[in-house]
Amino acid sequence: MKVGYISIVGKPNVGKSTLMNDIFKKNISIVTPKAQTTRDSILGVYNDADSQIVFLDTPGIHQSKDSLNSMMNKSTYNSIRSSDIALLILDASHKFDKNDQYLFDRLKFDMPLIVVFNKIDLTNVILIEKLKDEIRKIYPNLKEIIEISAKDGFNIEYLISRLKIYLPDGEKFYSEDYKNENQKFLISEIIRKNILFLLKDEIPHSVFVKVKDMEEKSKEVIIDAKIIVEKDSQKGIVIGKSGNMIKKIGIKSREELEVELKKHVVLNLLVGVEKNWKNNEKFLINNGVDKIK
Repeated sequence: MKVGYISIVGKPNVGKSTLMNDIFKKNISIVTPKAQTTRDSILGVYNDADSQIVFLDTPGIHQSKDSLNSMMNKSTYNSIRSSDIALLILDASHKFDKNDQYLFDRLKFDMPLIVVFNKIDLTNVILIEKLKDEIRKIYPNLKEIIEISAKDGFNIEYLISRLKIYLPDGEKFYSEDYKNENQKFLISEIIRKNILFLLKDEIPHSVFVKVKDMEEKSKEVIIDAKIIVEKDSQKGIVIGKSGNMIKKIGIKSREELEVELKKHVVLNLLVGVEKNWKNNEKFLINNGVDKIK
């Protein structure tokens, strides 16, 4: 039995969350067009006949501008150090830029490294071969380079088969019925995703969602959640004129939650202001955002 931990690493918006969701055939991570959507190292346990692979989908590494970003980067570095294999996800449709260089300068791997070029459907032979040559020079000890399209599900099964080659033999870490998500965390992420979709650039990454209470009954789930923003003006945007926006957020989130939870959902949303919460380390730690081991 092949078992082990694999960290999925890369800069923001290269398709790490899409890859995770494709592997598990369900929403393990939230996916939006915005970069820096994933905030925590999300545990996903993949089981098949001859393996158990524990995936860590890490926040995209980026230059830190506040305490939240700094904690996200530290969470990524910790995930890498605790893994048996590192998967470095790169965008095959663009030349490497200064953000890629920032990542390469900081990421050193002392475990097997597999480089995955995603978005292969958007590139061409000349560009991808050039990128491969460059990455081999940066990481001369990398084990393999694999091309995928996470959006289309291309080469995902092949990727998993190659991962098994580098995993150690051992016993399973988790039971077959292990749930791949923390339920309250998944609920908060679904709500946050819909805020990002509906408000686009009006509330960039200044929103935090906390599930304050959850009561599960035989036929329904009652959820009380609080949406936290940094400014009074943002609170007004989230609520919207005559409460129209918060109503839309609630309807879309409830529809998704009913699919996930397979029950009728009563969703109560409140909006509060925590000024400059992304730089408030006490707030971040008290709300479990730090995830620093």
